[in-house]
Amino acid sequence: MTSPAITHISSRDNAFVKGLKRLAQDNTAYRKQGQIWLEGDHLCRAALERGLQPITAVFSESFWPTAKSQKLQEATKIIVLSDVIFADISGLESPARMGFLLELPVSTGLMPDVATVILDRVQDAGNVGSILRSAAAFGFKQVLALKGTAALWSPKVLRAGMGAHFGLQLIEGVEHDALKVLRVPLVVTSSHQGQYLHQQTLPKPCAWVLGHEGQGVSEALMAQADLSVRIAQPGGEESLNVAAAAAICLHASGAQAAI
Repeated sequence: MTSPAITHISSRDNAFVKGLKRLAQDNTAYRKQGQIWLEGDHLCRAALERGLQPITAVFSESFWPTAKSQKLQEATKIIVLSDVIFADISGLESPARMGFLLELPVSTGLMPDVATVILDRVQDAGNVGSILRSAAAFGFKQVLALKGTAALWSPKVLRAGMGAHFGLQLIEGVEHDALKVLRVPLVVTSSHQGQYLHQQTLPKPCAWVLGHEGQGVSEALMAQADLSVRIAQPGGEESLNVAAAAAICLHASGAQAAI
């Protein structure tokens, strides 16, 4: 196997450095550049485990001697940045000191028959990443993000997803009309109406619709739903955080599907 090319960079004015900084700090830069930035050992290893090939591996100068002995050099090109530049690029309070640059995964198109999660204008990046983790954990294959949802491949969503992205089919910017091609029942969540989740036999597979943090699922999608459910809250709270509700609902689906 040919050893990867290694380049040392110590200038902030370098074109590669500028592009990497945009990917690390701009939530939608990946759409224009067609690439994603994974910062940190955990995300990088999650990508490798799914068979993804990085374009470039990036290391801080102080971490590079250690990285040589680790299985982190799967890229054909390696960039070693000065510690100051890496810290300037990083979107983390404590820079992770290494990362991968990958091509943005290409969607193969909406799959109409698989277990799906639909995000209806879910705007908080942490919520979106957490929902992706639950979707992957409980056997869902596809996530459709309607317009108004947080950018799925943004740095914050990637970090919150903890590698879940690489096991899911992700489609962004979906219009309501596009959901008509789904051949699985739509199940919507509500904090105040519908049948109690724990009393339902859920369709297998199905598409769970999770709504905006404040407004919930849109009226248009509520009207399209085959089933509306709510989660029993004997403690009396008005509603649950959407990511917490998603985990409960997707686990219920996964548990019933396993029976």
